[in-house]
Amino acid sequence: MMRIDGSWPVMLTPYTEEGQIDFDSLDRLTAWYEEGGSTGLFAVCQSSEMHFLSLEERIALARRVKQRAGIPVIAALRGSQDPDQRKEEWKAMAQTGVDALVLLTNTLSGLEGGMEEFRENLDQALEAIPKDLPLGLYECPMPFKRVLADEELAYAAQTGRFLFLKDTCCDMERIRRRIGILEGTPLRLFNANSTTLLESLQAGAGGFSGIMANFAPDLCAWLCSCWDVWPEQARLVQNTLSIASLIERQRYPANAKGLLVKKGILKSCYSRSCDYRGLSALEMDEAGQLDELLDFVRSRLPAEVRRTVNAS
Repeated sequence: MMRIDGSWPVMLTPYTEEGQIDFDSLDRLTAWYEEGGSTGLFAVCQSSEMHFLSLEERIALARRVKQRAGIPVIAALRGSQDPDQRKEEWKAMAQTGVDALVLLTNTLSGLEGGMEEFRENLDQALEAIPKDLPLGLYECPMPFKRVLADEELAYAAQTGRFLFLKDTCCDMERIRRRIGILEGTPLRLFNANSTTLLESLQAGAGGFSGIMANFAPDLCAWLCSCWDVWPEQARLVQNTLSIASLIERQRYPANAKGLLVKKGILKSCYSRSCDYRGLSALEMDEAGQLDELLDFVRSRLPAEVRRTVNAS
């Protein structure tokens, strides 16, 4: 069984200026996440602009990350209304060698669908996907967010097939309830929300899988692994990540890519999901100032804590 805890960045997809996947930059990006202490990588997800990638591109992306990474890699299945196309995607993604396939909750039931529709679609997926391949669930906001009901989560957990839940409910009361539902099952909750991260870890969450790992993978990884050893410093890191996460409301993912261009990791801030050409000097100044703030927070940590961050 792979290690299911810690920080699992929602990976960006680097492109060339011509709009093709830049695999050399992808290799550098994969190494950057890993060097920051990430426990695993979510290689095909919304931050990867999965809804703007062809099936062939999603497969190539997952395969390349899996080939280069020294940590587990998971990838989401975008799903299709056509049953034959769904099976083709499941089979092709499984053949990339990724460590788990992640199902989008909004493909298992519509906005008005209930437990019966969810269970029927989930059972069909479980029947079609190889039984030795671990699975995950992702409350993806696109094309619409479908937060699982308690009974749906419990049903999925009790199958024993699921290890990873990317939780996007942003509701600490619900998160606590979910952690209780998952107790005794292999399924662990990974919070996508920076503001509730520390509190969810204290409640028993498995870790983090959110956007701020594209700005500070080391701090996200450190908080997940050391929050209980360094509680005062953990609160400082938590508060910083919470306020810093407001940058997600700007021109993301182009702003994150712009920072990574400055770091020499990516070659372009090209994005298919947002108007990257409209990225203004002001927006890049905001991202740059955030980067300086994160460096300042690192410098304010005691030496022994900084060593832990660097080793995370």
